[in-house]
Amino acid sequence: MLKKFSMTTMAMAVLISAPAFAQFPEGYPADYQKVVDGAKKEGKVVVYSTTDLKAAAPLIQGFETLYPGIKVEYNDMNSTELYNRYISEQASGSSSGDVVWSSSMDTALKLATDYAQEYASPELGKLPKWAVWKEKAYGTSYEPLVFIYNKRLITAGEVPDSHTALAKLVSGDPQRFKKKVTTYDIEKSGVGFMLSVMDSKDDPNYFATLADIAKGGLVVQSSTGTMMERVSSGENLIGFNIIGSYAETRAKTDTSLGIVYPTDYTLVLSRVSFISHQAAHSHAAKLWLDYILSEKGQNILANQVDIPSIRQDIEGNNDVDGLTKKLGNALKPIPVDESLLEYLEPTKRLEYIKKWRAAAAK
Repeated sequence: MLKKFSMTTMAMAVLISAPAFAQFPEGYPADYQKVVDGAKKEGKVVVYSTTDLKAAAPLIQGFETLYPGIKVEYNDMNSTELYNRYISEQASGSSSGDVVWSSSMDTALKLATDYAQEYASPELGKLPKWAVWKEKAYGTSYEPLVFIYNKRLITAGEVPDSHTALAKLVSGDPQRFKKKVTTYDIEKSGVGFMLSVMDSKDDPNYFATLADIAKGGLVVQSSTGTMMERVSSGENLIGFNIIGSYAETRAKTDTSLGIVYPTDYTLVLSRVSFISHQAAHSHAAKLWLDYILSEKGQNILANQVDIPSIRQDIEGNNDVDGLTKKLGNALKPIPVDESLLEYLEPTKRLEYIKKWRAAAAK
C-alpha cells in the first residue's frame, strides 16, 4: 500500500507541476515539451536588442511568468553598438547573445547571413511571407514610419500629408524652417541609413525631394528620442522617418506632439530577430523567439509595448490588419530579404552617403 501511495503521490506532483511548463500554444509539435525542458535546464536566455529595456519590460515579464525559472538577460544598445559587439564576440569565441533583436533590419540580416541558426518556428504560418528569411531571420513587428510636428507651432492647415507636401512646405519658406527639420543621421544610425535607402527605392525623385526638405538646413540625430524631444520643445518644428510606435507612445502624454502617416507611401519597418548558431542557451532562445512571434507575445507587444504586431489576429487595431484598414495601399513593408544587403557593400554605401550629403547639403 505504501508503494502504491508513493507512486500516486509522485504522479499527482507531476500533474501539479506540469502546467507551469506546458503553456506553449495549442498546435505546437508534440515534442515541443523537449524545447521547454531543455530551456528550463539552461535557466536563461541572453537577448541583444535595440528595443530599450523599459519598453520591453512587459514582454520580459510575460515570458518569465509563462516559463518560471527561465530568466531573460536583456541587453539593450544602439544598432551600431549591437552589430560591432556581436561581430567581435563571434570572432573571439567569447560569450555572446543567444538571440539578436534589432530595428536595423539591414545590419541584422547581415549578421543572420553569417551567424543565424536555422529554425522553423511553429508560428511560421501566422507570419507574412516577406517577414521570414530562410527560416533563419524573422520580422517581429509592423511599424510605419511617420512625420512628427509641433502642434503649437505648425497650424492644422499646414500639416504635410506626404513627402512631396513636406518638401513644398519647407522649400516655400526656408527661413522659417532654418535648422528646424530633423531626421536620422544616416552615418551614425544604422536604422536611419536603411530607411533612407528604402525611401530612395519607393520614391524615384527621392534626392530632389530630400533637397527641398533640406532647403532650410537639416538637423540630424542618431536617436528617435532626441528628435521627438526637440520637436516637442519647439527647437525643431518637424521630423521625418520617425518610428511610429515610439511617436504614438509619446503622443499619449505629450500634447505638443502631432503625428502624420504620409499618404503617398508609408515605409513599414519590422524588427528582425534570429537565434545565434553558437547560442549557449539554444532551447531557451527558441522558446523566446516563438514567444515573441506567438499570439500571446504579439498581444503584449501591440497592446502593452505599443509596437504594432506582425500578425493579423491580435486584439485591437495595432496589427497588420488594423493598420491596413487605416492606411491601405500606402503601406510599404520593408521585406526581410537580400535586398537589405545591397548598400552594405562599402563602396556602394560610401557612394550613397555622398549622394545623400549633396542633396541634404551636409
